[in-house]
Amino acid sequence: MATLVVRPDRPRTGPDRMNLTGLAHQRLVLLLILFIAITGLIMVRLTWMGISYGMSNREVSVAGILPRADIVDRNGVPLARTMDGYSISVRPDRLIGDPAELARKLNEIFPDESAAVFYKKLTGRGWAYLRKRALPEQVAAVNALGEVGIEFPREKERVYPQRTLAAHVLGFPPTDGAGGMGVELAFNDQLMALGAKGKSFAISIDTRVQAALESELYTQMVAQRARGAGGVILDANTGEVIALASLPVFDPNKLIADTAKSCNDSARCNDMVQSRYELGSTFKPLSVAAAMDHGTVTSMSKKYDATAPLAVAGFRIKDDHPLGRWINVPETLVHSSNIATARIADEMGAAPMQAMFRSLEFDRRSSIELKERAGTLWPSNWGRLTTMTVSYGHGIAVTPLHLASAYAALVNGGIWRPATMRRLSPGEVPHGRRVFTAATSARMRQLLRMIVAAGTGRSADAKGFRIGGKTGSAEKPFEGGYAHHSLVTTFASAFPMDDPKYVVLTMMDEPKGSPETFGLRTAAWTAAPVVKRVVERVGPMLGIFPDERRDVDISELMPLLWKAKGEE
Repeated sequence: MATLVVRPDRPRTGPDRMNLTGLAHQRLVLLLILFIAITGLIMVRLTWMGISYGMSNREVSVAGILPRADIVDRNGVPLARTMDGYSISVRPDRLIGDPAELARKLNEIFPDESAAVFYKKLTGRGWAYLRKRALPEQVAAVNALGEVGIEFPREKERVYPQRTLAAHVLGFPPTDGAGGMGVELAFNDQLMALGAKGKSFAISIDTRVQAALESELYTQMVAQRARGAGGVILDANTGEVIALASLPVFDPNKLIADTAKSCNDSARCNDMVQSRYELGSTFKPLSVAAAMDHGTVTSMSKKYDATAPLAVAGFRIKDDHPLGRWINVPETLVHSSNIATARIADEMGAAPMQAMFRSLEFDRRSSIELKERAGTLWPSNWGRLTTMTVSYGHGIAVTPLHLASAYAALVNGGIWRPATMRRLSPGEVPHGRRVFTAATSARMRQLLRMIVAAGTGRSADAKGFRIGGKTGSAEKPFEGGYAHHSLVTTFASAFPMDDPKYVVLTMMDEPKGSPETFGLRTAAWTAAPVVKRVVERVGPMLGIFPDERRDVDISELMPLLWKAKGEE
């Protein structure tokens, strides 16, 4: 068999050269195919890992992934922000260490979470968060454990730098897995649009005022061992909510599943707009104002029989502190007489009373932007008895915000405006609608001031701030009747009464009394003192300073208050 010998000094012939070239070409094609195959396998693997990762992360919160505007108060103080945050997650199928030991070490880093909770996540079936919104030093400590099954995704997080402050106002975004609430839900579209432009969204709240209101409410709630507390500070001339608080509070940075069966059992429940109450004697000034506008009350000296309880349709209307005599209009309010107020309403009739309450939106949900606002309980039958009882706040239930807006109209000259969470520029203030005449409003400012100067509201009298208001103590409905030992106490007020700027409303839910109040639980002892302390703190913040040389003139009405023989 012949052997082909290639000599170096002999040039390759045509057939030899073609054989070598073909062989090299085949090898190059093979290498190219192999390279493409390996690259394809890598791409398939990466694609599959991406799909798998996406599927395993289907529970990841998407809150704030899209641009979302910062929320700031009326002075530019940040209340809610979207920031890049650290999270810590685990893939149990990739762990290499002992889950029990790892859970113990995680508990040392995060002592607020038990080792048992961590162990459950570490031994679960799929991907899970170990911690959201982790601090950088916490991320470093977990990373130092050297566990390959633990990951550290960077995510957009909605952060509330003031923590629990104004939590019920701010709420949380609707994309946070719990439906959303507060400003975050009410203005969701605006927040998204402004976020895309890199702008912030200003609300009406003043953080300084909010902090003072929450602080004083909490102090009194603890002192009175109350079930809850709440308050509203409203601009009487624009409808802007300067502060709104509902206690107890929650932290929107640490949302947990809300398992409460009703709003009243949930810390997320905003009692100022979600809970409706029979607000008792705080309705009396509204009823008297309606009677004045209707022409039923034409003179402050007109007297009504309060010598004995009033029997109507088998029901007895009585006073908590019977005077046992005929009393005039200022005395009716100063001494908070149910009997005299009912007689005024009876003389006026149902139609004017209904018209006034409807003009104040007591027959529907309030007009504020918050989505979680509740409706009211409107009487189905406006007979004579209903007309008399609703005049002093029984048989009709509204939210505290309804009442705050009504008091704004009562003192600002008679114009009702919807409450709003938006910071308004002067050109944005709504014209509103007239519900009381200017003359009636002026008279009511005098009467409300008298209640604080000489009546049931004396514990709210902050020197120099000219506060006027009305107490209200109502028993809570219970199983077809009333729970005689469960009170909701309210003080609705405004200041300064010679030129009202702000409405201040405070509430205590089931106060138990304290040594300082001698065990008494009514609004004069529980809700009114909070207004005094709040106004003393926030007045200067709002540009209102105490001035004992000024006041609304009540000199013509004070002589109408009866004094016992020998009293000055």
